[in-house]
Amino acid sequence: MLVSTIFSGFGGQGVLSMGTTLATAAMLQGKYVTYYPSYGVEVRGGTANCTVVVSDEEIASPVASEPEFVVAMNQPSFARFQGTLQAGGLLLANSSIVSTESARSDIEIFAIPTSGLAEKLGTIKVANMVMLGALIRASNMISYDGMLENLAGILGEGKARLLKVNREALALGYEYAKDHANGH
Repeated sequence: MLVSTIFSGFGGQGVLSMGTTLATAAMLQGKYVTYYPSYGVEVRGGTANCTVVVSDEEIASPVASEPEFVVAMNQPSFARFQGTLQAGGLLLANSSIVSTESARSDIEIFAIPTSGLAEKLGTIKVANMVMLGALIRASNMISYDGMLENLAGILGEGKARLLKVNREALALGYEYAKDHANGH
């Protein structure tokens, strides 16, 4: 198994955090991982993206020219990265702010109202974790239980107070994907 994912959105949406959380969780589950961030100097409010490759074997290149998964947290990211997704790949879009009407016909779209779901938990700041939970369910690239077991260590002591809401956000996204994904 070798799975490539591009996470993309505005700086401040937790895009790079999604990537590092997935990469760290995969490493802790014994997978080989590469993480490749990319962001402009403006960061918060500008565009940010990262590529995470997870594999059972050593990885030759961190570059994902045709990823299996793309996460688009905003409209510019949807427009930019749907073209890189391989045919038959899955694009997970934050449907709270992303319109998927202009999607390619040869890819699958999974529209998840991540911002709206996060607001139900009391903070939009966990929209990224809602999306990560949905991606874990849709992709099966890592164990969801393993993610939960390691989440405190992944977030670190500095974010210990946010552990509960991050677990709730992951669970909300995972359950949403379980109930709404077509064949995933």
